[in-house]
Amino acid sequence: MKVLSLKPTRINSIDILRGFIMLVMALDHVRDYFHEQALIAQPTNLITTTPELFFTRWITHYCAPLFLFLSGISAFLSGQRKTKKELSVFLIKRGLWLILAEIFIMTFILTFNPFYSIILLAVIWAIGWSMVILGILIHTSYRVIAIVGIILVFGHNLTDYISPVNSSAADVLLRIFVSGSGTAYPFAGRVILFAYAILPWTGIMLLGFAVGQLYKTKFDAIRRKKILLWSGIAAVILFIVLRFINLYGDPAPWAPQKNGLFTFLSFINTSKYPVSLQFTCMTLGPGLIALSFLDNIKDGWFNFVKVYGKVPLFFFAGHFLLAHLLCVIAFFATGYTSDQIVDPNSPFLFRPVEFGFSLRTTYLIWLQVVLLMYYPCKWYGRYKEAHRKWWLNYI
Repeated sequence: MKVLSLKPTRINSIDILRGFIMLVMALDHVRDYFHEQALIAQPTNLITTTPELFFTRWITHYCAPLFLFLSGISAFLSGQRKTKKELSVFLIKRGLWLILAEIFIMTFILTFNPFYSIILLAVIWAIGWSMVILGILIHTSYRVIAIVGIILVFGHNLTDYISPVNSSAADVLLRIFVSGSGTAYPFAGRVILFAYAILPWTGIMLLGFAVGQLYKTKFDAIRRKKILLWSGIAAVILFIVLRFINLYGDPAPWAPQKNGLFTFLSFINTSKYPVSLQFTCMTLGPGLIALSFLDNIKDGWFNFVKVYGKVPLFFFAGHFLLAHLLCVIAFFATGYTSDQIVDPNSPFLFRPVEFGFSLRTTYLIWLQVVLLMYYPCKWYGRYKEAHRKWWLNYI
């Protein structure tokens, strides 16, 4: 029997947390365009970084895993208003749309290169494939989805001990799907950069889908808060234990450094590319705890954050476009000329390697981007609420 498609009920805690992580995420992307060292040195390289720069990058680690996780919860909630077949078709179609959007839209926004010399396959690519895989698994059962998610999250680091022949078919597939770390391959005169290995991120979305059960209408709110809180605490403890053992769950073990502070930085410097088990526990744990405390939040100043959390894809594409346009303005304003638009060592047009500003200025530009995106996001959020057009489900 067909299930009626009712107007979705939004979950405040999910919109608030998603809004927070979207704003923090923007900091890292603004840093890529404007910080003077962004294309010169890795901010998590303990040999060259400073504590301020390290934490500027590290805090943004929470964004991608929590976004995938919350997307899984949202997929479950969407399924409450659809038949299993409808949900499967929707997830597969939306996933394929995101994959195409990453290739043709986001790559252009990121690079401003009309020739697509470099194709960047990053978080939207990972989300898209995760939705396709979830859409296929919808035809199994809730239990199967949860088990597959657990296996992917907890078991994918076993591939750290597998070393196929370099550039062999097995090596290429393993890098793209499981263990890749910024893997680049030439194709048709272009370079395709696989920044996000697919399956570890898929596992996080599947776990989010499993946790979506807690948000059923009849589920006891007090019990949900306790489950979220203790699950988050357990994940943090598991991270600490695995990190101290230093044997499994991350391909980059920590080590004593020149002083206590940098030793601590090494301890929390887990691997995002590919996303490791320790990285997942380190980020999802506090996220689950945050969800438990945000569960009863209704309004107040959190409404500001919710504006961004309600329209995540709109904000994602919009803030990248705005940041890159501001970068173009700064490019010419600081004396660069049209002859310097293309830098062979930079993936972004209008962003030479030596271009950039201090970390303090970068933070000010980030705040500017966030505030400039507020009213467009607020308008689009209201537009989505007032209109029930099919294409709004894809943006």
